[in-house]
Amino acid sequence: MLLATILLQALRVPDSVGNQIDTARHIAKTIVTDVTTEQGLDRLSKLVSQLINWGVGLGLRIIGALVIFFIGRFVIKLLNRLIKRILNARGVDASVKSFLESFINVILQVMLLVAVVNKLGIETTSFAALLASFGVAVGMALSGNLQNFAGGILILLFRPYRVGDYVGAQGEEGTVIAIQMLHTIIRTYQGNQVYMPNSLMSSNKVTNYSKEPNRMVEWRIGIDYGENVSRAQAALERVVAADHRILKDPAPYIAVRELGDNSVGLTVRVWAPTESYWRVLYDGNRAIYDEFNKQHINFPYPQMTIHHAD
Repeated sequence: MLLATILLQALRVPDSVGNQIDTARHIAKTIVTDVTTEQGLDRLSKLVSQLINWGVGLGLRIIGALVIFFIGRFVIKLLNRLIKRILNARGVDASVKSFLESFINVILQVMLLVAVVNKLGIETTSFAALLASFGVAVGMALSGNLQNFAGGILILLFRPYRVGDYVGAQGEEGTVIAIQMLHTIIRTYQGNQVYMPNSLMSSNKVTNYSKEPNRMVEWRIGIDYGENVSRAQAALERVVAADHRILKDPAPYIAVRELGDNSVGLTVRVWAPTESYWRVLYDGNRAIYDEFNKQHINFPYPQMTIHHAD
């Protein structure tokens, strides 16, 4: 109720226009009572003249507001481009740059809105009161967005990740393409853009896979019982040695992981540059499969032996 009252107060017609309308009403009442006299006709002419002047003034204000709106949008685009060039020229970090661009754009849009409202003749003082009350109401309703804004600042200060890093959070994995005022935008490997609230990204677990220059690649392979384990390990060593992307230090590690129900489990752990992780992993799967087939090393499959009682 309070917000509605302030809205009506902010959008009320200016005093000068209100006085003209009151005068016009008074003249109209007089004309209705005595429209046949010369005095009544003179007042009718006066009313029409005032209505025309009021309409022309309103039309000019609307046209002026539209001109300000379209020119303002054009100027905002130019300023955004200029700010982007300045940030690029100064070598500002991509994370800080995307946040500043988003924040400055919002400020410019609000300034344009105030200019348009002022041109329409709405009192800016009342409009400011409306914005203040509206801000309180919206702030209470959208307190989560305020937390997102604060979370964005914390991300920029402590930098758990940056634009371009490959991260995992909230069950999603992808490359960070922007850190905005309220959200962090992640592009998944499927090409989808996921908008993560900054409050969650700053207060919950985030795995940054790009933080370290190297990353461990692990394969878990099973072979049939009865296969020669040493021959299988030698085959795995040849696969590892053939991939130049795999680092020599730390040295590759190959061992028997477990004696399972249906197979003997082997583990292969190697280190590779972070940017080569996925290709090393998937190329290794294919290379291991081909090498085992070449050496006639059998892969197991689930099986069950059933004994019938006589």
